Amino acid sequence: MTPGNRLLMVILLCRVLLGGTNRASLIPAETGKKKVVGDHLQQQQQRAGEAGDGEGASGTSRRPFPSHELLRGFEATLLQMFGLRRRPQPSKAALVPSYMLDLYRLQSGEEEEKLQDLSLQYPEKSTSRANTVRSFHHEEHLEQVPGPANQPARLRYFFNLSSVPSGEAISSAELRLFRQQIVGEDEASSWERGFHRINIYEVMKPLRRGEDLATRLLDTRLVHHNVSRWESFDVSPAVIRWTAGGQPNHGLAVEVVPLHPALQTHQGSHVRISRSLPQGGRLGAGDWARLRPLLVTFSHDGRGQSLLTRRAKRSPKHAHQRARKNKKNCRRHALYVDFSDVGWNDWIVAPPGYQAFYCHGDCPFPLADHLNSTNHAIVQTLVNSVNGSIPKACCVPTELSAISMLYLDEYDKVVLKNYQEMVVEGCGCR
Repeated sequence: MTPGNRLLMVILLCRVLLGGTNRASLIPAETGKKKVVGDHLQQQQQRAGEAGDGEGASGTSRRPFPSHELLRGFEATLLQMFGLRRRPQPSKAALVPSYMLDLYRLQSGEEEEKLQDLSLQYPEKSTSRANTVRSFHHEEHLEQVPGPANQPARLRYFFNLSSVPSGEAISSAELRLFRQQIVGEDEASSWERGFHRINIYEVMKPLRRGEDLATRLLDTRLVHHNVSRWESFDVSPAVIRWTAGGQPNHGLAVEVVPLHPALQTHQGSHVRISRSLPQGGRLGAGDWARLRPLLVTFSHDGRGQSLLTRRAKRSPKHAHQRARKNKKNCRRHALYVDFSDVGWNDWIVAPPGYQAFYCHGDCPFPLADHLNSTNHAIVQTLVNSVNGSIPKACCVPTELSAISMLYLDEYDKVVLKNYQEMVVEGCGCR
């Protein structure tokens, strides 16, 4: 059974066992209303079973309320399919960067009109070898470190990458910095002093007192403060050394150097590399959350297709042909999976649910062309027509597609990932 089919089976089982209308988590809380409600239902069912010898008023057996251990097993199976060791419990401080939301919208083909950064281009080169995108904020251990004489001080960032699974190979990484347009100056007189160079370094060894900082230049860019935008810098060599190469992670260093030091007046203040502002004061919590530096990694876990395979907006397939088909025959049926039904809407950012579909129906003799049958299914159906002990061919998915999910993992890191074989695109007799 494919992982996609297993997922649908488990979700359906959970919904059947929970009565199909339960909106709570699969795992009842140890204390509180959810646990009490579950216990109350169990007691009612036990009393009904004792009074009617296992029969309800209609004479049919009532399904016992699933045990806590059974529900825990169901949820553990689902989490394992998603590559998670435990259910994420996002903190109130967890934030989803707008870049990750935009990337999800571009990847999924949904709500592209809601892009926060209208100039954002889909990173086809980075996603061509990746099925997972992870984002990291630095640990706020901002530290001014000594630089060369007569040069602006550098800021060092440390990004904790320990949450990246060992079996996931990072193919590229970028550091994103926001720079704010400076307005209110005479354009002619300020043009020359508006140029700055942003340098990104890898810190090669721990800083010791009395020693210069050992760094290696990773990327550099000449910018002008006449526009507000995000700048992306390639830090792949450093991140790959830290993860695949096993080299120690001493962080990254950033400096903003004016092209004409004698003319400059703003000292690189338009580049948001620190919560503290050069002219005094600090950015507000909301502004800093939106504009703080962001490390983004592109990786592949060895399963399924890359993110480069972008989804188009879904439309009904062959809707005009369905009316002419026998409704009892093998075909695709709607099945919407709502993540709030299993209590996962607190850590799955998008989508809120998805149309998974399922296959059901007869495979009658003779098999018609639209039933998408194999030669073996045709032979099996032929034999079944003369020998009833041989079962008919089965209605099963013949084409499956992936979905993209944006979620918070166990470490409050935001992840965009492709999951294979999650949507039924076609059914047939096999």
